[in-house]
Amino acid sequence: QVHLVESGGGLVQTGDSLRLSCAASGRTLRNSAMAWFRQVPGLEREFVAGISGFSGNTYYLDSVKGRFTISRDNAEDTVYLQMNSLKPEDTANYYCATRSLSDIASQNPDDFDYWGQGAQVIVSA
Repeated sequence: QVHLVESGGGLVQTGDSLRLSCAASGRTLRNSAMAWFRQVPGLEREFVAGISGFSGNTYYLDSVKGRFTISRDNAEDTVYLQMNSLKPEDTANYYCATRSLSDIASQNPDDFDYWGQGAQVIVSA
């Protein structure tokens, strides 16, 4: 069993930065693909950023490219999402997820088998 716990959300102003963390426990995920998704209530979950297992290749939603950075610390089994130049449209609940048995990154939430509980990010205008 894998547990993912997000932290680092909060209320910020436009242009501010936040760093979300996702700590894994139960099994090492250092070779697994990881991703961040976000969801606004009433809307579908949206891929934000992903990182593959062995290669560490990263992928981003077009609207966050150049502002958000996904990274991982394999020694700590933790994945981060550094979010800079935040905008009101970034307001959402952010979830980390893992493809625990695959190192191949994906943007499809159905490909991920473990999810965190979510971290709320609110960006005021």
